[in-house]
Amino acid sequence: MEIKITTHHQVDLVDITAQVQQRVTQTGVQAGICFLFCPHTTAGVVLNENWDPSVEQDVAMVLARMVPEGLPYTHAEGNSPAHTKAILVAADHFVFIRHGQLELGRWQGIFFAEFDGPRQRTLKIKVVSQ
Repeated sequence: MEIKITTHHQVDLVDITAQVQQRVTQTGVQAGICFLFCPHTTAGVVLNENWDPSVEQDVAMVLARMVPEGLPYTHAEGNSPAHTKAILVAADHFVFIRHGQLELGRWQGIFFAEFDGPRQRTLKIKVVSQ
């Protein structure tokens, strides 16, 4: 199972919580685990606050300072900062499922983290019943 994601900026954190929940609901699983995997080397998946959109901007700002453009990178494609940011945020996560719902924290959401956009991307989802 997967979801398709369109990113609109070079660095883009896209809230995909509703889409992931929809896939969980479609499985009918009431208790289990939802595995998320990003099969891209310049993107990742993040669990973080989804109530205040300024958090997304702050995360992007901090990652830009940690991994600046313009260093003497040697990767021929010129997107080494995107690869490095993807390593920092990780390519996978899992979320427990309880009563058919993703068991996220009160303010928590699931984000697709794009670092080399805009692009069409895919997130792999595997739901396992308990």
